[in-house]
Amino acid sequence: MQSATSTNRLSDRMAATAARLTTVSRRLTATQGLSGFTIEELCEEVGVSRRTFFNYFPSKEDAVLGVDETEETERFATEFLALGSRGWRAVLDDFMLIAAGHAERSGFGLAEHVDFHAALEREPKLLVRFMGLNREREQLLVELIATREGVPADDPRARACADLFGMAIKTTMARVFGSGVAELGQSGEFDIVGSIRDCLATYRTILEPDDPDAGPPAAAPQNPHTNPTPRKDLQ
Repeated sequence: MQSATSTNRLSDRMAATAARLTTVSRRLTATQGLSGFTIEELCEEVGVSRRTFFNYFPSKEDAVLGVDETEETERFATEFLALGSRGWRAVLDDFMLIAAGHAERSGFGLAEHVDFHAALEREPKLLVRFMGLNREREQLLVELIATREGVPADDPRARACADLFGMAIKTTMARVFGSGVAELGQSGEFDIVGSIRDCLATYRTILEPDDPDAGPPAAAPQNPHTNPTPRKDLQ
């Protein structure tokens, strides 16, 4: 019987191989398009056999999207559930803790995200599939949160946690690609995990109840698009 340590090492090696196949396939797709390289050429660069490739992915498209995440998804769920329910505030903290570990194991850095962005731009059909996969992942995340917190799957708090985490990721990606992919890609300096963490901290600042000792709240600013003077023809 395999020990937990050896099982984790095997899982790490498999995750590393899958990540390498995804990294290289994204780079090749970004530069050559999906039709510009073969699975054999991809395998040769990664240093695995064609048979090994199909142990991880059914096609080049799946390798680019990194959709064969069974091991990593199960690991994420196991770690998240093992931390146990400690209130809704802890959900986002636990997401960040586990996501940071996932990012470290995958080895995906800024350059890999830049390649993925370029691959999606070059192959719109991949973008359509990616959006569909994201919706499925978000629903799985909602169900996982609901399970741990002991609430129905349609509990709005479970959905809110998943939405906030997704929004932090989208905001971070907008920062990366809105700042100039080429420049960021060359410098290689952008803390993606740190940016997601900062986004979540900002959401908390806004959503936390006001300090009762801080005095009355400031008056809300007037909506600049609202005319406070009624039109005479409507009086």
